[in-house]
Amino acid sequence: MRVARPTDRLAAISDMYEKGLGVRVLAQFRDHEGFDGVILGHLGQPHHIEFTTRHGHRVGNAPSGEHLLVFYIPDQAEWQRSCDRMVAAGFRGVASDNPYWDRHGRTFEDLDGYRVVLQNAAWTT
Repeated sequence: MRVARPTDRLAAISDMYEKGLGVRVLAQFRDHEGFDGVILGHLGQPHHIEFTTRHGHRVGNAPSGEHLLVFYIPDQAEWQRSCDRMVAAGFRGVASDNPYWDRHGRTFEDLDGYRVVLQNAAWTT
């Protein structure tokens, strides 16, 4: 799975997510039919985050506070380290629009206003 979204701040956003989530740059492209991009993730894992910028276009900030990436981290100590890493990377802690996420997690906002939730729970179906 790959989640892709545009940004006007490609270098700053990719650096922020790399440091905050502990992912690495897996691939980059320049001027691919008018787009530059960075793909972040963990080597060998089938999920990635892709950020792109289109030459000559401005995308602006997130349209709402409900545009979320959610990560489930059940171990309390690992969750706390992850939260600390997000703050150190420049993410801003915010109250979630949906109070559900604040009960067992923390919500962070990036430079574009998009949000990442670190949920201190295991994913269950």
